[in-house]
Amino acid sequence: MSARERLLNFLSQDAEKPMTAKELLDYFSVKHQGHKEFLKLLEKLKSEGLLYENRSGQLAIPEKFNLISGRIQRTSKGFAFLLPDDPEREDVFISMEDMNGAMHDDKVFVRLLASSSGKRSAGEVIDIIERVNKTIVGNFEKNQNYGFLVPDNSRIYYDIFIPGGKINSARDGQKVVVEITRWPEKNRNPEGKVIEVLGYKDDSGVDIKAIIRQLNLPGVFSKEIEREVEKIPDTIPEEEIKERKDLRDLPMVTIDGEDAKDLDDAVSIEEMDNGNLRLGVHIADVSYYVKEDSILDIEARERGTSIYLVDRVIPMLPQKLSNGLCSLNQGEEKLAVSAFMEYKLNPLKLIDSEINTSIIKTNYRLTYNEVRKMLIDKEQDLINKYSDIFPDLQKMNNLRAKLRKDRFENGSIDFDFPEVKVKLDKEGKALEIVEIKHGIAEQLIEEFMIAANRMIAETIYWKDIPFIYRVHDEPDYERMLEFNEFTHNFGYHLKGIKNTIHPGALQEMLVKVAGKEEERLISTVLLRSMKKAIYSTKNIGHFGLAINNYTHFTSPIRRYPDLMIHRIIKELILKGYMKADRVEELEEKLPVVADYSSLRERKAMEAERDSIDLKKVEYMKDKVGKEYIGIISGIIASGFFVELKNTVEGFVHVENLKDDYYHYTQEQYAMIGERTKKIYRLGDKVKIKVTRVNLNGRKIDFTIVEEG
Repeated sequence: MSARERLLNFLSQDAEKPMTAKELLDYFSVKHQGHKEFLKLLEKLKSEGLLYENRSGQLAIPEKFNLISGRIQRTSKGFAFLLPDDPEREDVFISMEDMNGAMHDDKVFVRLLASSSGKRSAGEVIDIIERVNKTIVGNFEKNQNYGFLVPDNSRIYYDIFIPGGKINSARDGQKVVVEITRWPEKNRNPEGKVIEVLGYKDDSGVDIKAIIRQLNLPGVFSKEIEREVEKIPDTIPEEEIKERKDLRDLPMVTIDGEDAKDLDDAVSIEEMDNGNLRLGVHIADVSYYVKEDSILDIEARERGTSIYLVDRVIPMLPQKLSNGLCSLNQGEEKLAVSAFMEYKLNPLKLIDSEINTSIIKTNYRLTYNEVRKMLIDKEQDLINKYSDIFPDLQKMNNLRAKLRKDRFENGSIDFDFPEVKVKLDKEGKALEIVEIKHGIAEQLIEEFMIAANRMIAETIYWKDIPFIYRVHDEPDYERMLEFNEFTHNFGYHLKGIKNTIHPGALQEMLVKVAGKEEERLISTVLLRSMKKAIYSTKNIGHFGLAINNYTHFTSPIRRYPDLMIHRIIKELILKGYMKADRVEELEEKLPVVADYSSLRERKAMEAERDSIDLKKVEYMKDKVGKEYIGIISGIIASGFFVELKNTVEGFVHVENLKDDYYHYTQEQYAMIGERTKKIYRLGDKVKIKVTRVNLNGRKIDFTIVEEG
């Protein structure tokens, strides 16, 4: 047992009271030469939220002080939720008054309020473990002797005060980067200094540049990183090839979007003599090139994920790796980790599985569009062009259908929301918003990746070693009761909702409402009622997929957890076991990697969504005065949001509803007229007029167009 485990076990099970560092040193009989390392361990456990030190200098695990550790998820309205480190704990509501200076994404300790009653537990921030928002991007507003930064990210909530001596030549109306010099306190805004001027907020390119800087990432890799990458040989050593399973003669393809350049995965299929199908999922072996704790690895860990903005990609790895050495480009020999799964088809059953380090060579680089045209449209020219691989695509499609059917029969949830892409001109201005179709070609890769991720997780789970799982906790029971009450308005109810809820019941609801007018409404409310998937070393299963053991293994070029997982898998493949000191190392390292990767994923998703929303607003700039049909997508006390067919969303303020006084009724998700009893309900179709487009605020105002 590691020192870390011994210490935590003692404090959670045997310690009769909180103990000072000196008392712990005495209890564990730590010799003088070990004092420094022991105290460093205590500090590390405190920084991870696993120990709490009170004002008297006494230490205990947080639960003993009735504390919960986690990260703050703040809303634009000021209140927030704690996302606990323990994925099995429910989220905790935190009012604006109880934030106590905590900011969006900060890691904190929260104590549940004794007066907490009702449907959701509430808490108060007691201590801030880690500050995340060291720099903030926004619009600079200058007064005579001082200024304020209005953050672009509405979740930051606070405006930042800039003293006159720290303005650094910034001008009113410019987009700037501010470094926090004094953190917020109760009833006191944070202070900062301007460290970079990005340009005037209306200048071309400044908007996306601001989103990039908001992530606090460099746009390019350092010269040190680039020099390190240049040292990597372009050829694979013969001795490395000899150590691997040679799959260069196995027919396989990559299937991706037309613009994709970082090709993580290739797939193959073989029909066995017994009629079974053997699926191969071959994933780029990034870990061969990016050694653990190297400067390349530290940079990848810091970035956490590749970020796909509307006009560019900010990669996790330098281009020579992401688009070159690691990318499974057509006709090139590449190193991979290959997962094989043999399936009996009638009924579908996984018969056998195998994991190998391999060398592969993909035969074709296909696009989703090409696969759809062959399998659905039966386009003969394409079938002739890919005649040697087309029979394999048919077998893959057969397996896809069976995997998908089996998954949904077992309760997996399928949200079918439209995705869009904003097309830009050469200057980066929005030209068109187009819907992205998600058909069988995308499903084929999705199902195969899910199958591989599941197989890997189940294989490792039973070996009982430290690992990073992709987990999704079941929804809070009270949220499901609220959702069930809401669906009663439409004549639906969830089956089997007593003390818990099965994902299959939610999928059954989605099937029932498919194609109905209320489909989008009910799907939206359900999605908002569920928790978010995260990375964790604690395996609680994946509720949304209805899978007990799940991980992310299939995208090591663009996701850091996948890269870490590859290292663990390869150690087990090559050695067949893991040494005790390596187990201890992973027990210490992986929780930090999982927590930080979840944080980086959330930030990347925010940035990606912000970049698309920004261009959607820009697209609507010349549409003021035009009328559209939309669907009410959200309702708050001050009005309601309307989403158009092209997914652009605008706001109808309650003050602009001229025919009556309207009041928000939360139970019905509706705005109801006081005199007329007219109802605007979530999911209703309405006709609107675009009345105002605010690029800087990224907001669009609509008014209702009365019929007749």
